[in-house]
Amino acid sequence: MKFSCCKTLVALTVILACRSLVQAVPTVTIGQNFLGSTFGIDTSATPADCNGAIGLRHYVEFLNGTFAVFNKTNGSNVKRISDLKFWSNSGVILSTSDAVSDPRIIYDSSSQRWFATMVDFDANAPSDPTLEANDFLFAVSATSDPTGVWRGFLFQADPDTGAFADFPTIGVDANAVYISGDMYHGETNPIGPSLVSIPKADLLLATPTIANRKWFGVMDYDVRGQVLEPAICFDGSAVGKILATSDIGNSSDPQSNLVAFAVQNGGSPAATLTTSTIVPTLPWTVPDNVNLGVPQFGPIQPDGTDTLQGNDARFAAKIYAVGGVIYAVHNTEFNGHVAIRWYRIRAADNVRLEQGTIADPNLDLIFPSIAANSFGVVVIGYNGCGLSTPISSFAIAGQTKNGVTTFGSPTLLKAGAASYHDLYEQIGFAATSRWGDYSATSVDPADPNRFWTSQMFPSDSETWATQITELITTPDLLLSIRRSGTNVTLYWPIAFPAFHLQSNTNLVSAASWTNVTQTVVTNGFELDVTLPATASRQFFRLRSP
Repeated sequence: MKFSCCKTLVALTVILACRSLVQAVPTVTIGQNFLGSTFGIDTSATPADCNGAIGLRHYVEFLNGTFAVFNKTNGSNVKRISDLKFWSNSGVILSTSDAVSDPRIIYDSSSQRWFATMVDFDANAPSDPTLEANDFLFAVSATSDPTGVWRGFLFQADPDTGAFADFPTIGVDANAVYISGDMYHGETNPIGPSLVSIPKADLLLATPTIANRKWFGVMDYDVRGQVLEPAICFDGSAVGKILATSDIGNSSDPQSNLVAFAVQNGGSPAATLTTSTIVPTLPWTVPDNVNLGVPQFGPIQPDGTDTLQGNDARFAAKIYAVGGVIYAVHNTEFNGHVAIRWYRIRAADNVRLEQGTIADPNLDLIFPSIAANSFGVVVIGYNGCGLSTPISSFAIAGQTKNGVTTFGSPTLLKAGAASYHDLYEQIGFAATSRWGDYSATSVDPADPNRFWTSQMFPSDSETWATQITELITTPDLLLSIRRSGTNVTLYWPIAFPAFHLQSNTNLVSAASWTNVTQTVVTNGFELDVTLPATASRQFFRLRSP
């Protein structure tokens, strides 16, 4: 694997290779690792739109055609219904000709609620369904238990002009739930992104309501970017941040901009948007891909074909906000292969803190998703395929220390069984095979050092399936400091309870290090020692037992 970040690719690859000798990365072990859903058994839909999230006791997988809940301690499937049945159970009434698509689901640890969304469309439309107006479907769970009661809502995606919402995305912060769509008047006529904010307090009522939602209209791609991805604030903050790429695939020219803005007062029907900020990046290129059914050198499979539809350069999966930092990934091209571009962006002012490229000389890496925790541990789940590797599920973990994120080696989660060609390609109905359209990686709210990812793999040459994997990470030891009033708090991961905090005012003398006598307190998943701030200089270290 090759990694690059913030400088020329060649120079930084050398730098990180040297650092890897002295900078540790989190250790990763696989916990639960089980089959999710299978085409032809659990759903007849293609693509899967692979999506899911982890909660306190369950993993929920929400795909095209099926809603499934798994016990996270043993992987047992405790509930499975169709997507249409899910919406009907939540109280949403659909026309008999309506179909639903593009599921998204998230768990909000601060409110202990699940939020889900899809879009509907007329399956019997005599012409292109994107010429018709459609609706957002939205639901909130009544408790933290996804097998229980859900309350659902249906509202027109574009109440102004009746445009069609495609590729819905969803995010949440302390104030609101945010839903966006890519708006169309006809399949080949995208007109701009849309955005809706729904006050979260209204959704937590005994009888939830979306009456105070704010519709921001259909916006300009040139101003707001393409395919808006609202942030999921895992730490319960209220950044209201929205991130997009400047171009998802209209040009093969190098791109070098992201677009960021925020929703202000998202918990109010008077919510407003900040102006957009252009976030400059090192150049990235929309990968050679398959678009609108025309083969354009998509990801390579072992049978030598390139008819698999990979991804364009959109933020297809959820973006994460934790500790004031936004984490995001999209696809790019690197040395003739599809690669992963990742970012760390400061939420307060949209400053790009880091970026990097993860590539493999033998594989195309497609449909990545990212999540991060407060210890600086970052996990990216993705598919990889090549001439010797059928589409398989992988994950890679890294950690940010002293402002630099270093990734370890990839971990194979599930190997694909064969080169994949869906039924539409095999019977000649389409020139390509669909895959994706996204994946999902999330942080366990019960233990942020556990990450869960849902990825696709081919169980045979014409059957997709999903694999749900728990990744248990142990962060490299990192001592941090924060100020609170007249005190300072030193803190480090709870995984290192036996280490001793020591202080020193003179680094010249090794004998000057003394143990800090203040009590070590467990605070969530970190160990804290609080000291009074002083005017004199002090140094601190952790010493192994």
